[in-house]
Amino acid sequence: MRALVKHFPLTRGIIIQRKIGAVRAVDGVSLAVRRGETLGIVGETGCGKSTTARLIMRLLEASAGEVRFQGQDITRLKGAPLKAVRREMQMIFQDPYSSLNPRKTIGSIIGEPFVIHGLERGQGERKRAVQALMETVGLNPEHYNRYPHEFSGGQRQRIGVARALALKPKLLIADEPVSALDVSIQAQVLNLLRDMQRRFGLTLIFIAHDLSVVRHMCDRVAVMYLGKIVEVGTGDALYDFPRHPYTGALLSAVPVADPSARRDERRLLSGDVPSPANPPKACRFHTRCPKAQELCATQEPPLEDKGTGTRAACHFPLTREEVAEIGVRSAR
Repeated sequence: MRALVKHFPLTRGIIIQRKIGAVRAVDGVSLAVRRGETLGIVGETGCGKSTTARLIMRLLEASAGEVRFQGQDITRLKGAPLKAVRREMQMIFQDPYSSLNPRKTIGSIIGEPFVIHGLERGQGERKRAVQALMETVGLNPEHYNRYPHEFSGGQRQRIGVARALALKPKLLIADEPVSALDVSIQAQVLNLLRDMQRRFGLTLIFIAHDLSVVRHMCDRVAVMYLGKIVEVGTGDALYDFPRHPYTGALLSAVPVADPSARRDERRLLSGDVPSPANPPKACRFHTRCPKAQELCATQEPPLEDKGTGTRAACHFPLTREEVAEIGVRSAR
């Protein structure tokens, strides 16, 4: 994706509506995903992670920018060409309770992609394919005719995984796939995703706000704040030596199993997240940043290589001493 933008208009009036502003949900995001890797996108609620995912999938239309898939710009595709691309890109949604049609059986839900794309046309052949998928994701094939309400949250998310894998896609987007699940079954779904990625050779975009989960799952990590990428790099580099103060604050807040291993100092942020309808000028993080200076309020920092394995958009990046002071390394 390159310079991807999505602004939602704000209007006033009932009969005659006029635009009075816009919510800048995604505001110039550029990212590349390599074949076979797992890219994590993290950030606070409302930073634009899920909107970015929906722009990639063409579930939302971009205001500007482009999404390139296998060298092809898909942002302007329509009809049959778009349908063909969608066979190669699938998505697992955040809420396993609302993403499944309660009036359809599991066999019908998982088999629907075959019907839409004209594959496995015979009913018997389609049933065999669906039951094979159910078995692959750890579901009992004999439950083919059951309805979503007869399954637990973890089982429902497995159904979502099976549906996403039905067309053997090349790109899979998982939008916070375990955030609505009990902690006791989150690991099961995460391990399932890793197993499916290895088995089918998937390229995975994994969206989450739990940094410990992202460390476990991802090869590279991109950190978003108010619709922009503020830091991106390999998982080890970003977790061991974050350069952006926002990344450092997120990592210092990660819970640890042994409280004695946590340093007393933590990077606390002042104030609330600004409104995406009226974001701060220049560096969007400067209103909450403990290192902010006058330059941060007047000039937007470029996303550039910091020489430590990450690229960060910051005029005054964290030093190793500052990283050590806030106990980031305890986030491992």
